[in-house]
Amino acid sequence: MLLKAVLPALPVVGSIPGIRHDGTTSPDLVLDRSGITTDPKHLAAYNAVCGYDAADHVPPLYPHMGAFALHMALMTDTSFPFLPMGVVHVRNSVTQHRPIGVDEAFDITVKASPLRAHKVGRVLDLVTTAHISGEVVWEETSTLLSRGKPFDGPRDSSPLAGIDAPEGVVQWKLAGNLGRRYGAVSGDRNPIHLYPITAKAFGFPRNIAHGMWSKARSLAQLQNRLPKAYTVDVEFKRPILLPSTVIFGSRVHDAVTTFGVTSARKPETHLLGQITPA
Repeated sequence: MLLKAVLPALPVVGSIPGIRHDGTTSPDLVLDRSGITTDPKHLAAYNAVCGYDAADHVPPLYPHMGAFALHMALMTDTSFPFLPMGVVHVRNSVTQHRPIGVDEAFDITVKASPLRAHKVGRVLDLVTTAHISGEVVWEETSTLLSRGKPFDGPRDSSPLAGIDAPEGVVQWKLAGNLGRRYGAVSGDRNPIHLYPITAKAFGFPRNIAHGMWSKARSLAQLQNRLPKAYTVDVEFKRPILLPSTVIFGSRVHDAVTTFGVTSARKPETHLLGQITPA
């Protein structure tokens, strides 16, 4: 799938029928996986790289691991209107209706939303739903941006507009191999996360941390203060270059927790998030 994601971006090769992405609207596809179970060794590796303690339920973003292959299958389908290697994950929302036990099997469904206009291009959502015996237990919306000319359509909006990241004192020192460690667990081995040389090929000075790792690490920092049912929205503002030191901060007001990850060296925000109880 990673090879299928790269080929459409290559000169000449990307214009070949069967490789060329020529969709002009969101793909009319619904992809499913059934009976997804949790492997204890894989869960332990995920907990270790994201900072979670072991528990009798899976971490709030762990079902994303089960959905990632479906995300890739949808994005690499030639009806997908964006080049897979050119999209930017700008926003992610997860609603946990209830915790999923480590011994529970669940089913996943993935589809794409209609296209929307963005100030620098177009966006669409990958909408993921997890079910257990017909009950919706978990939902995710991943917003993907394709930069380009203006698009005549409904405008995109953000639930976090006008919110600033809280100041913090918790420092995370991130190693240069973090992208490779998380990539091994998540399956997301996008070259921009692996090595400086592979990231430079896509315009980055060094490899960068995965956005879903920074969201997971933030929730791990708050894991003993989260309700059982909630929605967590985040925006990925600026990439985190590896290695680096970042600062985590949070504040609570009227039961809503706002959190952020900022640079330790200059005034810039990498991630902004908010948790709202269900």
